[in-house]
Amino acid sequence: MVPDIVIPLIVVGLAELGDKTQLSTLLLASKTEKHLHLFLGVILAFLIVDGIAILAGEWITHVVPRDLIKILSGVVFIILGLLTLIFRTKMEETKSNYYFENPFYSGFILIFVSEWGDKTQIAAGLFATKYSGLMVLTGVIMALSLLSIIAIYSGKFISDKVNRETLAKIAGISFILLGIAFFF
Repeated sequence: MVPDIVIPLIVVGLAELGDKTQLSTLLLASKTEKHLHLFLGVILAFLIVDGIAILAGEWITHVVPRDLIKILSGVVFIILGLLTLIFRTKMEETKSNYYFENPFYSGFILIFVSEWGDKTQIAAGLFATKYSGLMVLTGVIMALSLLSIIAIYSGKFISDKVNRETLAKIAGISFILLGIAFFF
């Protein structure tokens, strides 16, 4: 029972460390003051995506073509990057974060779309073929929660130290680069 939680926790934690979803969470956290809402949206997305992977085991990768997932994820990142760059002045003037007005939805949608077919989702599904699914889900969500908290705290820290205009440019360019990376 302990290995059913600990092994997925360690493997997924290490695999996800510094991954695109953590960078995305950090960037989203730097754009909002509603960090708890962001955290809840991100964790709900992880719970659904990894939960489905665990329930389906290896089957999920055969349902949706991996190339389609990568393209869709890339497009979402590029759109978010462009919106951030285009509306950065408006966001600064109104103190409203445009599509970041509701960080729960922003975090949920970004993670939900980008996590399909990710190595950690596939790993979670594979772990479920060997270990108890509920215990694997517990370990995976624990790892992703810890990393998300670190990313959100880092994003909050960065937003307190860096000018919002500069931060918007960095976030926009980063999202676009992450989106382009999906195509390779």
